[in-house]
Amino acid sequence: MTPRRTFLPRTLRLDPSDTVVFSRAAAPGEWAVPGGFDFWDEDPAALAGKRRQEFRAGFLGLGSFGFSTLVEVAEATPAERAAAVATLAARIRAAYGAPDEAAARAAAEEELAFAESLCGHPPGTVLALARAVEGGEVRERFRTLHRRETPHSDFGSLPVFGIVEVEGEEPEAVDLAALPRRG
Repeated sequence: MTPRRTFLPRTLRLDPSDTVVFSRAAAPGEWAVPGGFDFWDEDPAALAGKRRQEFRAGFLGLGSFGFSTLVEVAEATPAERAAAVATLAARIRAAYGAPDEAAARAAAEEELAFAESLCGHPPGTVLALARAVEGGEVRERFRTLHRRETPHSDFGSLPVFGIVEVEGEEPEAVDLAALPRRG
């Protein structure tokens, strides 16, 4: 019998923006989970700045416990998955006060199983997260970004950045000149 293949989200950094918008950016190549539990004891309406950005669009990297805007579907060995569970369980126990190792491990297994459920796409598929409060509840939406079969021949017609408005939400003003510069 062939063992079942396991796929998990792995952090991806296409540019240095995560190091600017998050208080702690995940390193590229870390196993990741959506990590909504990281905000359980916080009022989302009171979040500001980098913490608000982490809430709105950050996957939690399991190596650094930093955040990543994008993850990719990647195959994980059974040993890598087991190590991810152990790392997350230790973090849940130390930082979130799980009462014992069994409770921490159960929570970690649940979070990894959810992350794994997001990876029903071909390896290399990129996933993005949008988290918001709707009707008093936190909602997470996931988008998939797939590689194009044929590249664009006319890059001049493609915008580099697009503005997206969400109905009922005030646009967030960002003062790029006030952001700290990195050398």
